[in-house]
Amino acid sequence: MSETTSITPTRPYMVRALYQWIEDNALTPYLMVDATAENVQIPTEHVQDGRIVLNIASRATGNMSMENDYIHFSARFGGVSQEIWVPLTAVLGIYAKENSQGMFFDPNEYDNYQPEEDSTAAAKKSPTAVPKPKRDNKAGLKVLK
Repeated sequence: MSETTSITPTRPYMVRALYQWIEDNALTPYLMVDATAENVQIPTEHVQDGRIVLNIASRATGNMSMENDYIHFSARFGGVSQEIWVPLTAVLGIYAKENSQGMFFDPNEYDNYQPEEDSTAAAKKSPTAVPKPKRDNKAGLKVLK
């Protein structure tokens, strides 16, 4: 690793690991999100105190994709399907609904992080690329089944 490369934040890895642990134990994973963060695409009518808690259980979501920069899935709110986009920088925590076990993250983790310039980073910086990418260009994200 060169001296100019930043160490990647642990948040995306911890979110994926805790999500798996919660699901493996037949619990319900909840994601707490800073609804005021840039590029968050969520149902704003459910925001309280600048935050939203999303049920991200596999049975409650469709086409879930957890990448290093974004979490993307579809979910129903009031019977209406919506596309949800959450940058990892907006994730405040992940925990199990039933016992509150999980993790909350340091809000300053991304303060000094400088991702390497690549096509994903360039797309992320484009104000038109996120959070509503075209159907044929999902800002570098892929659907995991």
